[in-house]
Amino acid sequence: MDKKTLLSGVKPTGQPHLGNYFGMMKPCIEMQHDYFSYLFIPDLHALMSVQNGPEMRDLILNLAIDYLGAGLDPEHTILFKQSDVPQHPELTWIFDTITTMPYLMRAHAFKDAEAKNKEITVGVFNYPMLMAADILLYDTDVVPVGQDQKQHVEFARDTALKFNNIYSETFKLPEAIIQEAVAVVPGTDGQKMSKSYKNTIPLFGSREEIQKAVMGIVTDSSGGRPKNVHAIHRLFKSEAELEPIYTQNEGNYKVLKEALAEDIDAFIAPLRERRESFAAQPEKVKEIIREGGDRAREVAEAKMKDVRQKIGVTL
Repeated sequence: MDKKTLLSGVKPTGQPHLGNYFGMMKPCIEMQHDYFSYLFIPDLHALMSVQNGPEMRDLILNLAIDYLGAGLDPEHTILFKQSDVPQHPELTWIFDTITTMPYLMRAHAFKDAEAKNKEITVGVFNYPMLMAADILLYDTDVVPVGQDQKQHVEFARDTALKFNNIYSETFKLPEAIIQEAVAVVPGTDGQKMSKSYKNTIPLFGSREEIQKAVMGIVTDSSGGRPKNVHAIHRLFKSEAELEPIYTQNEGNYKVLKEALAEDIDAFIAPLRERRESFAAQPEKVKEIIREGGDRAREVAEAKMKDVRQKIGVTL
């Protein structure tokens, strides 16, 4: 009962890579025993980019399998689907009524879309309030995020303060836990690992897929130690372990890449096996999501009863 509450949401966007794992998945999994943890799949948010029913269902299921394969324990983390908890959009509307348009125009996603002259949907404009509801419904203490996502937590804090000032103390003020690793996990070209850069190494890839990705890592000929290979290798071995390998094979990029591929595969193999086990039991995974939704909905409804009482809609 003394544990703080942690909440994180991961949009269903397709096959995860090593950057996703070290940047967000691994920290959440490592912290799940120290916090009362919620991990939700924001399928309502995903509707802004995925507007195909069968594709959405596959993405949701596969994301859940990915997290379970990576080590998420449903006994310690409530894994649920956002759309299974209708209190999320209900609270969003209540927050809409106390939020101004100029305030929402500060959101990074809105400003980026406007700068690119994109057609902006109401969902894109309003999503910070749904994000605030996601966070505040569960009396969240901490939200693990990357530096570029810190604004989500700031919006949630602002919204909590405004509601509390109008209706009395109701919501906790969450704190961001900045995941520095999100910004530093390098891709095969030396940039941040990202699907948009096409520089990823798949998290659950086969031995052959890993080998192909690693052999494609960009190297330079300015020294005997390939910078990008070494930077990725440090995710799997300490500097003390790497030093003799890179000293003995100075200038031999092929051997160093093969050593990296071997270490990545050795690390991934048990995760891949665990994922395959869950992938073979889709009904079990769906049941985990349903049970998580039931538990989350119970907590969210208790919070909403208090909110409804305070705003005066409960007679």
